[in-house]
Amino acid sequence: MADHYEVLGVARDASTDDIKKAYRRLARELHPDVNPGADAQERFKLVTHAYDVLSDPRQRQEYDLGGRGGGNMGDAFGGFGDIFETFFGAGGRGGGSGPRSRRERGGDALLRVEVDLEDVIFGTHRDLDVDTAVLCETCNGTCCQPGTSPITCDICRGTGSIQRTVRSLLGNVMTSTPCGTCRGYGTVLPSPCATCQGQGRVRARRTLPVDIPAGVETGLRLQLPGQGEVGPAGGPNGDLYLEVKVRHHETFSRNGDDLLATLEVPMAEAILGTTVKVPALDGEVELELRPGTQSADILTVKGRGVTRLRGQGRGDLKIGIQVVTPTKLDRHERDLIEKFAQRYKKQKPQLAHFQQGLFAKMRDRFLGV
Repeated sequence: MADHYEVLGVARDASTDDIKKAYRRLARELHPDVNPGADAQERFKLVTHAYDVLSDPRQRQEYDLGGRGGGNMGDAFGGFGDIFETFFGAGGRGGGSGPRSRRERGGDALLRVEVDLEDVIFGTHRDLDVDTAVLCETCNGTCCQPGTSPITCDICRGTGSIQRTVRSLLGNVMTSTPCGTCRGYGTVLPSPCATCQGQGRVRARRTLPVDIPAGVETGLRLQLPGQGEVGPAGGPNGDLYLEVKVRHHETFSRNGDDLLATLEVPMAEAILGTTVKVPALDGEVELELRPGTQSADILTVKGRGVTRLRGQGRGDLKIGIQVVTPTKLDRHERDLIEKFAQRYKKQKPQLAHFQQGLFAKMRDRFLGV
């Protein structure tokens, strides 16, 4: 590391005033606003760090005793950079980048929309009412009464900033602050629009047609570019985000692109087998129950599920079977069951591998576990 005294060009017994004078001279010469070269910037870091250490009695004493003295140069330069931002304005470039524009991009908006499970299969269209900022029709975003226009601020003369001379360690430096009269715009409105109060936009409700694609699911956000709020002074619109919520369905549920449901089958039909038509979300489905159908059997109807969001085709409709055992029998029905049982009296209840229950078993088969 370079010797701090050599960096500043002073003797080791230099007084505090000598150190300050040496630093001011070098800082004026090497500051990036004056000397933008890479070598000058590196020397400026060294000079700043050396001054930071030697101007503090405690750090100077530690340095003279062989200590490192102070933090690293990056920290010192960063802290000093904040001071120069105060002296020279934002970015340390005295005068800034000119007046700021009244036109700004509008904010993004989030809107939640609920759809039915039926809508998810093929997608749906909605006309949504949106409360948002729209372009002022009176001034068309100029912020002025019709027939008038902004005029140059006579305080900052259109620059958007006020410069003042401030005395500092480096001598007299120029500071730059936003003009309080025009708020940094460089112009003022002699006759602000009475409708929008000089904002160029107003709050209003508008109807937004939206196509919600097939395959969406709860929590999905759809981005509609340019459909958010119009910006101040007629600036470009922000974006609108639609967060989708799919309503609960009493019969069908969803697993990815598949639709799931349960079919309750009387015991006799399960034993003998039958053909049955059941309503699906997009029309009837014919199911064939083979003789001896068991609870938790799964019938799969290909291509009758949800349309894939980012792909082609549809998922499947999976129907789990639940055989319903009658709980109330009249005398005749009981006699028939007893006769049936006599034919199968050799078949006794017996232990089998433990299963988690009908619904857990059905779930595992639904999900392919």
